[in-house]
Amino acid sequence: MANIKSAKKRVEVIKKKTLRNKMIKSNLKTVLKKAEAEPTAESVAYAVKKVDQACSKGIMHKNKAARKKSQLAKLLNK
Repeated sequence: MANIKSAKKRVEVIKKKTLRNKMIKSNLKTVLKKAEAEPTAESVAYAVKKVDQACSKGIMHKNKAARKKSQLAKLLNK
């Protein structure tokens, strides 16, 4: 454990951020599975929204987000 006050604070902040990132990733995976299992216009639109949110928060790389959105659109158009 850190001795310096600022280092202790950083540890706590990182714990909170890690928890938030885990929640967002978990929710994103769930939404993507639902959209892929039953590709309706609403589920795909919601999944694309969640992918964009994850990308904007830095949880997902922008190229991966673009690839996922493309795959969802392709799935919907089948």
